[in-house]
Amino acid sequence: MKRQFITVTLLIFVIICAVLFILNTYTHQLNIIVLASGNLIMALLTISAYLIVNKQMKGSPAAFVRGVSGSALLKLMVCMLATLIYVALNRSNIQKSTIFALFGIYIIYATAETLLLSKMARQGK
Repeated sequence: MKRQFITVTLLIFVIICAVLFILNTYTHQLNIIVLASGNLIMALLTISAYLIVNKQMKGSPAAFVRGVSGSALLKLMVCMLATLIYVALNRSNIQKSTIFALFGIYIIYATAETLLLSKMARQGK
C-alpha cells in the first residue's frame, strides 16, 4: 500500500503540474510560480502525513483518527500560513484566482490522502 500511496501522490503532483503548464500558456490571470510551489508543498505534506499516520496505525483505531485529523490540520495550517505570506508579499498585486486555486489543490490532496489512508486502514484489519 505504501507504493500505491506514493504513486498516487506523485501522479496527482504530475497531473497538477501539467494542468498548470497548460494554464500558463492560455491565461496569465494566475501566478503559476506560486501555484507550482503550493503544489510541491502539498505533495511533500501529503507524503509526510502518510508517514505520520502509518506510524500511528499500528496502535488503536483512535490513533489512526488522531493521525488523519492531525495531518489534515497540519496541511490546513500550512496552507493558511502560505496564503498569508502570499498576501503580505503581494499586497498591490493579489490575484484571488490564485488563492482559490491553491485551496483547490489543498482539497485535491486532502481528498486523495483521506481516501487512500482509510482504504489502507481497512486492509490492515
